[in-house]
Amino acid sequence: GMLKQIASGTNRFVRLRQISRRFSSSVGDKGAQLEERLRVFMEHEVYPAEAEVMQHMFSAERWSVSPVIEKLKIKAKEAGLWNMWIPLEIDHKAQLGHGLTNEQYARLAEIMGAIPFASECFNCSAPDTGNMEVLIKYGNESQKEEWLRPLLEGRIRSAFAMTEPAVASSDATNIQGTMLRDGSDYVLDARKWFTSGAMDPRCRMCIFMGRTSTDPATAVHVRQSMVIVPLPHPQVEIVRPLTVYGYDDAPHGHAEMNFRQARVAGTGLILGEGRGFEVAQGRLGPGRIHHCMRLIGMAERALATLCRRSQSRVAFGKPLSEQGTIRRDIAMSRIEIEQVRLLVLNAARRMDQVGAARARGEIAMAKAATPLVVQNIIDRAVQAHGAAGFTGDTPLAYLWSAARWLRVADGPDEVHLESLAKLELRRHAPK
Repeated sequence: GMLKQIASGTNRFVRLRQISRRFSSSVGDKGAQLEERLRVFMEHEVYPAEAEVMQHMFSAERWSVSPVIEKLKIKAKEAGLWNMWIPLEIDHKAQLGHGLTNEQYARLAEIMGAIPFASECFNCSAPDTGNMEVLIKYGNESQKEEWLRPLLEGRIRSAFAMTEPAVASSDATNIQGTMLRDGSDYVLDARKWFTSGAMDPRCRMCIFMGRTSTDPATAVHVRQSMVIVPLPHPQVEIVRPLTVYGYDDAPHGHAEMNFRQARVAGTGLILGEGRGFEVAQGRLGPGRIHHCMRLIGMAERALATLCRRSQSRVAFGKPLSEQGTIRRDIAMSRIEIEQVRLLVLNAARRMDQVGAARARGEIAMAKAATPLVVQNIIDRAVQAHGAAGFTGDTPLAYLWSAARWLRVADGPDEVHLESLAKLELRRHAPK
């Protein structure tokens, strides 16, 4: 019953034709051309497929791969809209991707962000982008051959196993899971959770973060290492799929996993023992703001939905769009979208100019501000829809949950605010 309703309701999803382009297009032709081609592809291929994909996501078959997405991947590849996320800084000759700057990619991510599954159609979705970035930057030739190539081709998917239920994992020094050397192997012991993507039938590997040193004398930041774990693995148990506000995000899923004396080849070690923190920092180069860019696409979509809805409904003698409170919501939403977009584009541009490490203040600002602002904008759209806003008949409920969990997912707001405060206080430290 309810699934049928959700399925038929998704047909009423608002199609967002134009995402605003108010920020000057001074970012070179290549980006602008791709942007145009991406808009056309989204308009003609992705938006029309949305109802069917969402229907699959809530059906009994939802843990199987959506055939629609697999078809879209082939079309996107043929259209040359593939791996656009790979930044120029790690792909100088544009041999792997399109050689875009972070600022150029920001616009594309915004367009893809309006539909939750769209990034996957272009091989631009997390956590694979972060894992590919690790392999491009730090992988050796055999790791690249075995794992990077199929990931770049979109033949397999991957996961990232770091967060643990037993400790506050936003402080990565807390991570308790161990990976101890045994001959030429590592033996992994850990309970991980929110290992997103591990439920996917196409998931063939995860990057695991754990302690290689249990000696308390070892400096905190060199205790952790990262290793590649081929999946499925006989000693790695998927305990259960977790939910985010009731959504299980099938078939991708958020897994709780048990690594029980799981033996993996030492050849999967990334960069070297004790270098897990270094890799984790590098993993979140450009990936740090991809979510922010996508969030802005979600906000644009929510605002478009709010405007259409308010013009089509009458309450207390006039259209909702003529009610002062709704008009204020619309105006404030537009102001806030422009504010956070500029903040995100500023972070992207700074990364292009000076690199992610020196742009960390700008990145922290974008990451702390964007999800909360977008959550509030989506919330206004939900409110204007009345009861319908809570159902699966519009994309809003799902978008709201996505914005909310992004206030924790890539490091909680508090961590970004802390690093900003630190930078600011340092700037004004007494001489």
